[in-house]
Amino acid sequence: MNSEVTMGGELRKLVEERMERTLKGIEDTLRRILENQQISLKDLREDIKSLEESFNLLSQKWNLEILYTLFLKNTSSFNELKKILGVNSRTLSDKLKSLKGHGYIERMVETGPPLRVRYILTIKGKNTVLLALPLLYYSSSSTSPKFLS
Repeated sequence: MNSEVTMGGELRKLVEERMERTLKGIEDTLRRILENQQISLKDLREDIKSLEESFNLLSQKWNLEILYTLFLKNTSSFNELKKILGVNSRTLSDKLKSLKGHGYIERMVETGPPLRVRYILTIKGKNTVLLALPLLYYSSSSTSPKFLS
């Protein structure tokens, strides 16, 4: 869609329409999987358990904010992130190490005086932001639409 969205209400409507299509597609896919394959309760529990680490990581304070900031800026230094987010150095350092360890961001060292370190999103990090934003938008909306019945 190439038309420019200029009003908040138009943007909200566009986001809600796309979320509705996406949710219906996901629901349809899951129903087909369940109809065509027998999934035991044990398998279901194991699948849910495997998602727990990612949910826990992303729900920790600052992690989504860091990912979202990198999404908007494409690349950022440690000090830029610290200034934008208003987080202390130790916390930011720990969060960046954790996000890097889980494959959400990359740390790039630029040589030459002075030595510079930049952070960028990986594909996993970018996709996580793109998936998390509608979820956060939907869950925080005071008038959350009822897409699925």
